[in-house]
Amino acid sequence: MPIHNLMEDAATAEISRAQLWQWLHNGVKLADGRVLDQGLFDELYADETAKLGAEFADAATLFKRTATEQPLMDFLTLPGYQQLA
Repeated sequence: MPIHNLMEDAATAEISRAQLWQWLHNGVKLADGRVLDQGLFDELYADETAKLGAEFADAATLFKRTATEQPLMDFLTLPGYQQLA
């Protein structure tokens, strides 16, 4: 389901957050040898969101919530629509 007619952006976000969820909940080992756990995820999230403007804060928070909570939410766009309403 697209938001603001941006289907490709929604699909990319879905794939990214589902992959991160899988990596986080299965303790995947990264190429540099670190294991992705909640602490590393939070560190990387903070680093990346610091590069974004305040206009993306709500989207970043939504992405983090849907990429980390149990169980994996079916679709990022469902709470995204609620947030926009």
